[in-house]
Amino acid sequence: MTAAGTVAPAAGEPVGTDADERGRTEIAPSVLRKIVEYAADQVPGTLRTERRVAGFDVGDAGATAKVSVGGPASEVDVRLELALRYPGSVRGVVDAVRSTVAEELGRLAGYRLRTMAVTVTGLRGLPPPPRLR
Repeated sequence: MTAAGTVAPAAGEPVGTDADERGRTEIAPSVLRKIVEYAADQVPGTLRTERRVAGFDVGDAGATAKVSVGGPASEVDVRLELALRYPGSVRGVVDAVRSTVAEELGRLAGYRLRTMAVTVTGLRGLPPPPRLR
């Protein structure tokens, strides 16, 4: 018996059945940011661009996001920057990015996309194939 006069659960038995009784899961904004960036990079028409510092190749970068979490309903505001493939439909790709990001935030984290501002940082064609000598 516990102090409140109820029987304590046996070892390995769930404590409560309601979500409020089990506790809460909090997801850090940095995790939400990674979900947004990864989801945006998976949409056809978006590009990863090569990064250079002082003329040296230091890898590549895809979409970059800033995420703000707010509201009692687990809502997310996103500012996203990404490069797109040229030629292509900018509006079509951005609409696909919005829907993919909203879907993945809901599926993976249980958050709802409230607002999303997208900045297209560049339009780039595919690089020409390497020439054989």
